[in-house]
Amino acid sequence: MSLEQKIMVDLKTAMFAKDEKSLRSLRAIKAAILLAKTAEGSNGEITSDEEIKLLQKLVKQRKDSLEIFQQQNRTDLAQKEIEEIEIIEKFLPQQLSVEELKEELVKIVAELGISSMADLGKVMGVASKKFAGKADGKTIATVVKELLSK
Repeated sequence: MSLEQKIMVDLKTAMFAKDEKSLRSLRAIKAAILLAKTAEGSNGEITSDEEIKLLQKLVKQRKDSLEIFQQQNRTDLAQKEIEEIEIIEKFLPQQLSVEELKEELVKIVAELGISSMADLGKVMGVASKKFAGKADGKTIATVVKELLSK
Protein backbone atom coordinates (compact mmCIF):
# COMPACT_ATOMS: atom_id res chain seq x y z
CA MET A 1 0.00 0.00 0.00
CA SER A 2 1.42 3.37 -1.02
CA LEU A 3 1.76 6.28 1.35
CA GLU A 4 -1.12 8.07 -0.35
CA GLN A 5 -3.42 5.08 0.18
CA LYS A 6 -2.39 4.80 3.84
CA ILE A 7 -3.06 8.50 4.31
CA MET A 8 -6.53 8.20 2.76
CA VAL A 9 -7.45 5.27 5.03
CA ASP A 10 -6.19 7.11 8.13
CA LEU A 11 -7.91 10.31 6.99
CA LYS A 12 -11.27 8.53 6.82
CA THR A 13 -10.70 6.98 10.24
CA ALA A 14 -9.78 10.38 11.71
CA MET A 15 -12.88 11.96 10.16
CA PHE A 16 -15.16 9.36 11.71
CA ALA A 17 -13.40 9.74 15.07
CA LYS A 18 -13.51 13.56 14.78
CA ASP A 19 -9.79 13.61 15.62
CA GLU A 20 -8.77 17.18 14.74
CA LYS A 21 -5.06 16.61 15.46
CA SER A 22 -4.81 13.72 13.03
CA LEU A 23 -7.01 15.40 10.43
CA ARG A 24 -4.80 18.49 10.40
CA SER A 25 -1.62 16.47 9.95
CA LEU A 26 -3.01 13.98 7.44
CA ARG A 27 -4.44 16.76 5.29
CA ALA A 28 -1.03 18.45 5.25
CA ILE A 29 0.60 15.20 4.09
CA LYS A 30 -2.08 14.66 1.45
CA ALA A 31 -1.62 18.22 0.16
CA ALA A 32 2.16 17.78 -0.02
CA ILE A 33 1.74 14.52 -1.97
CA LEU A 34 -0.64 16.16 -4.43
CA LEU A 35 1.76 19.07 -4.92
CA ALA A 36 4.64 16.65 -5.54
CA LYS A 37 2.60 14.61 -8.02
CA THR A 38 1.50 17.66 -9.98
CA ALA A 39 4.80 19.53 -9.83
CA GLU A 40 6.36 20.57 -13.10
CA GLY A 41 8.50 17.79 -14.50
CA SER A 42 6.87 15.01 -12.47
CA ASN A 43 5.12 12.13 -14.16
CA GLY A 44 2.18 12.05 -11.76
CA GLU A 45 3.80 9.44 -9.52
CA ILE A 46 6.21 9.65 -6.62
CA THR A 47 8.62 6.94 -5.52
CA SER A 48 8.92 5.65 -1.97
CA ASP A 49 12.22 7.54 -1.61
CA GLU A 50 10.49 10.75 -2.64
CA GLU A 51 7.70 10.00 -0.15
CA ILE A 52 10.24 9.66 2.66
CA LYS A 53 11.95 12.92 1.65
CA LEU A 54 8.56 14.63 1.54
CA LEU A 55 7.68 13.43 5.04
CA GLN A 56 11.09 14.44 6.37
CA LYS A 57 10.61 17.90 4.87
CA LEU A 58 7.22 18.22 6.59
CA VAL A 59 8.72 17.18 9.94
CA LYS A 60 11.64 19.60 9.51
CA GLN A 61 9.26 22.47 8.74
CA ARG A 62 7.29 21.72 11.87
CA LYS A 63 10.41 21.43 14.03
CA ASP A 64 11.60 24.81 12.75
CA SER A 65 8.21 26.33 13.54
CA LEU A 66 8.20 24.64 16.94
CA GLU A 67 11.55 26.20 17.78
CA ILE A 68 10.28 29.67 16.84
CA PHE A 69 7.05 29.25 18.80
CA GLN A 70 8.97 28.09 21.87
CA GLN A 71 11.27 31.11 21.66
CA GLN A 72 8.21 33.35 21.53
CA ASN A 73 6.50 31.52 24.41
CA ARG A 74 3.56 30.52 22.20
CA THR A 75 2.80 27.19 23.89
CA ASP A 76 -0.57 26.88 22.13
CA LEU A 77 1.02 26.94 18.68
CA ALA A 78 4.01 24.89 19.82
CA GLN A 79 1.67 22.15 21.04
CA LYS A 80 0.01 21.93 17.61
CA GLU A 81 3.41 21.52 15.95
CA ILE A 82 4.37 18.76 18.41
CA GLU A 83 1.13 16.91 17.68
CA GLU A 84 1.66 17.17 13.92
CA ILE A 85 5.28 15.98 14.20
CA GLU A 86 4.17 12.89 16.13
CA ILE A 87 1.58 11.96 13.52
CA ILE A 88 3.83 12.58 10.50
CA GLU A 89 6.68 10.57 12.06
CA LYS A 90 4.40 7.51 12.21
CA PHE A 91 4.76 7.26 8.43
CA LEU A 92 8.56 7.53 8.45
CA PRO A 93 10.87 4.51 8.84
CA GLN A 94 12.17 3.84 12.36
CA GLN A 95 14.80 6.48 13.15
CA LEU A 96 18.24 5.47 14.39
CA SER A 97 19.16 6.44 17.93
CA VAL A 98 22.19 8.70 18.40
CA GLU A 99 24.17 5.74 19.78
CA GLU A 100 23.34 3.54 16.77
CA LEU A 101 24.15 6.39 14.42
CA LYS A 102 27.48 7.03 16.14
CA GLU A 103 28.44 3.32 15.82
CA GLU A 104 27.67 3.32 12.10
CA LEU A 105 29.46 6.61 11.50
CA VAL A 106 32.60 5.32 13.28
CA LYS A 107 32.61 2.44 10.77
CA ILE A 108 32.20 4.82 7.81
CA VAL A 109 35.00 7.07 9.05
CA ALA A 110 37.27 4.04 9.49
CA GLU A 111 36.40 2.63 6.04
CA LEU A 112 37.16 5.95 4.36
CA GLY A 113 40.32 6.44 6.43
CA ILE A 114 39.35 9.96 7.42
CA SER A 115 40.89 11.73 10.39
CA SER A 116 40.37 15.47 9.90
CA MET A 117 37.51 17.95 9.65
CA ALA A 118 38.68 18.77 6.12
CA ASP A 119 37.06 15.54 4.92
CA LEU A 120 33.70 16.20 6.57
CA GLY A 121 31.99 16.42 3.18
CA LYS A 122 33.14 12.93 2.15
CA VAL A 123 31.70 11.39 5.31
CA MET A 124 28.48 13.37 4.99
CA GLY A 125 28.01 12.26 1.38
CA VAL A 126 28.28 8.58 2.24
CA ALA A 127 26.32 8.87 5.49
CA SER A 128 23.48 10.90 3.97
CA LYS A 129 22.91 8.24 1.32
CA LYS A 130 23.21 5.35 3.75
CA PHE A 131 20.91 6.81 6.40
CA ALA A 132 18.33 8.44 4.11
CA GLY A 133 15.03 8.31 5.94
CA LYS A 134 16.60 6.81 9.06
CA ALA A 135 18.38 9.86 10.45
CA ASP A 136 18.12 13.62 10.19
CA GLY A 137 20.93 15.34 8.27
CA LYS A 138 21.48 17.81 11.10
CA THR A 139 21.96 14.97 13.60
CA ILE A 140 24.34 13.16 11.23
CA ALA A 141 26.42 16.34 10.80
CA THR A 142 26.58 16.93 14.55
CA VAL A 143 27.80 13.39 15.27
CA VAL A 144 30.32 13.44 12.39
CA LYS A 145 31.76 16.76 13.60
CA GLU A 146 32.03 15.33 17.10
CA LEU A 147 33.85 12.23 15.82
CA LEU A 148 36.27 14.16 13.61
CA SER A 149 37.13 16.76 16.25
CA LYS A 150 38.62 14.13 18.59
